[in-house]
Amino acid sequence: MNLAIRGIEADLGAFNADTFSNDLHPQLKADYILANPPFNLSDWHDGSLNDDKRWEYGLPPSGNENLAWLQHMIYHLAPNWKIGMVLANGLLSSQSGGEGEIRRRIVEDDLVEVIIAMPSNLFFGVTIPATLWFVSRNKKQKGKTLFVDARKMGTLIDRMHRELSDEEINKLAVTFETFADGTLEDVKGFCAAVTAEGIAKQDFSLTPERYVAIEEQEDDDGEPFDARMTRLTGEPSEMFKRSHELEIEIKERLSAIGYEEK
Repeated sequence: MNLAIRGIEADLGAFNADTFSNDLHPQLKADYILANPPFNLSDWHDGSLNDDKRWEYGLPPSGNENLAWLQHMIYHLAPNWKIGMVLANGLLSSQSGGEGEIRRRIVEDDLVEVIIAMPSNLFFGVTIPATLWFVSRNKKQKGKTLFVDARKMGTLIDRMHRELSDEEINKLAVTFETFADGTLEDVKGFCAAVTAEGIAKQDFSLTPERYVAIEEQEDDDGEPFDARMTRLTGEPSEMFKRSHELEIEIKERLSAIGYEEK
């Protein structure tokens, strides 16, 4: 239906079929894969797929097919090529049903190239945010993953739908390219290149906000947040010192007019 609406012809197989239980392209190895599968479908198989060869990194839980989609795509990916997928945010950190262990194995196999957290309201009729996963069998930056927090991007064009501008899309593309080239500099609150060891320290969570740190804030007067906090934390000690000096001065003046402290 998605392809037909856009007038795109494709070889979907000889007949309609369930992708998981009846893969009509079992020998396909694709150079590029773009996918926007359904989110969080439960009861996607009855146990008949438990020994399927596509589950290289672990059996996906029957209550959620997100990792089944991801592993299905990885299985059909040719050497040295890439996947771009839209997936539910829960997959970034969920530990239920063995998902954390599968995610760990995929990370340790150095497949996850880029994770981009997107804002909500990007899809018609769906308000929840989603994540872009870019998976590669031959990453230019070995042992590293780029995390991008793009949740503040986009503009609401109506009450329920948000769009990214061409400039914002270009910013994401340039960030991806400079990471691949090894010239990216981390930007607080937006992007960070993280080693596999750094991801392991976060229990293999792939949530971008864990890695991009806090964006530096400026108040209306333009003073950076860190500078303001340094100044403010220094003010109480000066105030306490001045308070002590005033206390001594008051006692001396009272003493001078005959009123000693009891």
